Amino acid sequence: MYINLSGLNVLVTGASKGIGKAIASKLAEAGATVAVHYNKNMREAENLAHVLGNESKSFQADLSQPDGAAQLFDRVILEMGSLEILINNAGIAEPANIDAKESEWLAAWNNNIQVNLTSAGVLCKKVIEHFLKRKSAGRIINITSRAAFKGDTAEYMAYAASKAGLVAITRSIARAYGKDGIKAFNIAPGFVRTDMSRKIMEEYGNEVGMEDIALERMTEPKDIAPLVTFLASGMADHATGSTIDVNAGSYMR
Repeated sequence: MYINLSGLNVLVTGASKGIGKAIASKLAEAGATVAVHYNKNMREAENLAHVLGNESKSFQADLSQPDGAAQLFDRVILEMGSLEILINNAGIAEPANIDAKESEWLAAWNNNIQVNLTSAGVLCKKVIEHFLKRKSAGRIINITSRAAFKGDTAEYMAYAASKAGLVAITRSIARAYGKDGIKAFNIAPGFVRTDMSRKIMEEYGNEVGMEDIALERMTEPKDIAPLVTFLASGMADHATGSTIDVNAGSYMR
């Protein structure tokens, strides 16, 4: 299947490594111009933008800060002129034991919610306003998680809650703005071989990522990127509001 995204500008948050890097690479391969967002990995993001070509650019923003998302969006629009697709991929999974001090538990909760939900919500708001002002169609693809539906371990309940909230945002956008040409989708991975999952496996053991899947290997970023590209193409617009599970069949185990 040939997908041509030439002439489309896409913002991918958390694009300097892992799932975001794979998504950005696949989108650029299809012709898109990618705004490569990063927080700390400047060299990796700049190198990636150069490799992607298509006039792709890197943009720094700390999404843990209340004004980080809005400032990122404004800079992207200023330098690229427009956006046709937003992909909220950036995320953290900061644990907090239930017996931790309340202030520590709440700090971890707030950090997860700020990065995974609030900043993503702000970017959704900003891009919807952008689409409506330009009277143009647009697509939002949010990378959620299996944890939004299955839950997670007690110390990662804030992560699960933030991803569940993101699912609700996506569905609300799809319901409210479909007739304005705005489509929104969720992709919900299970364990994926990234730096984030590596830390969890170091804590719980490598078997945590393999024990409940139906396939012979864990999901990798390369398994998610083609689905994002397909949704970005417009060929699945009538699936707006839906969630695509990418968890190596773990729901069947």
